[in-house]
Amino acid sequence: MKNVQDYIVQHKDRFINELIDLLKIPSVSADPAFSKDVLNTADVVKNSLEKAGCDKVEICETPGYPIIYGEKIIDPNLPTVLVYGHYDVQPADPIDLWTSPPFEPVIKKTDIHPEGAIFARGACDDKGQMYMHVKAMEYMTSTGNLPCNVKFMIEGEEEVGSESLAWFVPRNKEKLANDVILISDTGMIANDIPSITTGLRGLSYVEVEVTGPNRDLHSGLYGGAVANPINILTKMIASLHDENNHITIPGFYDNVEELSREERAEMAKAPFSLDKYKDALKIEDVHGEAGYTTNERNSIRPTLDVNGIWGGYTGEGAKTVIASKAYAKISMRLVPNQEWRAITELFKNHFESIAPKSVTVKVTPHHGGQGYVTPIDNIAYKAASKAYTETFGKTPIPQRSGGSIPIVALFEQELKSKTILMGFGLDSDAIHSPNEHFGIWNYLKGIETIPYFYKYFTELSK
Repeated sequence: MKNVQDYIVQHKDRFINELIDLLKIPSVSADPAFSKDVLNTADVVKNSLEKAGCDKVEICETPGYPIIYGEKIIDPNLPTVLVYGHYDVQPADPIDLWTSPPFEPVIKKTDIHPEGAIFARGACDDKGQMYMHVKAMEYMTSTGNLPCNVKFMIEGEEEVGSESLAWFVPRNKEKLANDVILISDTGMIANDIPSITTGLRGLSYVEVEVTGPNRDLHSGLYGGAVANPINILTKMIASLHDENNHITIPGFYDNVEELSREERAEMAKAPFSLDKYKDALKIEDVHGEAGYTTNERNSIRPTLDVNGIWGGYTGEGAKTVIASKAYAKISMRLVPNQEWRAITELFKNHFESIAPKSVTVKVTPHHGGQGYVTPIDNIAYKAASKAYTETFGKTPIPQRSGGSIPIVALFEQELKSKTILMGFGLDSDAIHSPNEHFGIWNYLKGIETIPYFYKYFTELSK
């Protein structure tokens, strides 16, 4: 595989332009207004897998958006790698905070990406990282360097909970049978500090609605005499954390995995500058659960955050009104052993119980998923480690992530397969935020590294 770098140099411009074309399509799964664009993206992914050398590619219908399945089976006796990715993206809001239109990709140089980064929604999460696997596949098939069987499963609902994938996987276990699942929907510590994600947090996502009077009221005539749902909601939300930023929901921590002092010491070896962290976010200080470091708070500890809150009048000028209703969207990141449905129920019961009689409360669960920890002593991790070492010249650091990929636990449950998470993005790439981007160096480095995973996984499987 020593010619992989030559192949990338030869096709670099085409690889970049193909990704840019993919990023131009606003495949926002959360908004029905973009449904045609999501379906168009599925067609583009299908065509790209065919061109990359898959012998069989199909668009699999589901109750929601389709799943693209592709495969190349060169020998049933060889190992099979199942690649997972997603072609849908987050909404681009707030649009006015983007320095360039979110679906008009541009390449800009930054301090972290001196060779340039592609700025567009989905650049890193996950179109750019998903497409690395397509181009790695192209390299392996066109140069005769594919050492094992490959299957692809690319979905269009990851950003809204993967409900159709949860429907699809149990119904297609034979089609999806594999020896390992390979995903690039995570990141690494830095371009000169490669890392492999070994843990993911779970997720419980809910929406709450607080209702007071049966209509909006004049704040002069009724203020002080009738409950204001917005005031009540903010007080209820504030009560969900105590003075140590500990979540106050009874039973919330009952099954939380407590890492040993030794494990926490190993985590602390990862390079981290608190000053640089604060400077990058333009904040004076960090904030979080007492007794834990910043890297522990965002990876091995559960959280509860308000993702959106609204109600009443928010237009230009003033309107003296007491709103009839107030709303909030709340997500809880969970650690291994916290069952997301149980946590959702705990939240619902608690939130309803702390509401005063002057209002009514409705809690609507949206989606969720389990946390996941992958062992570092299995063949897949060793193969990934050797692959990074080959292309980066350094042994990667195992690292737990604060993010969630709920379907990883589903894969293990239904397909009995372990997952290896080989991400090439950076925390600074602004995924889910305005000005999301993906370094061109990172994109090409992923294409270079992935074929080595196949090589070493096949060798270690013998």
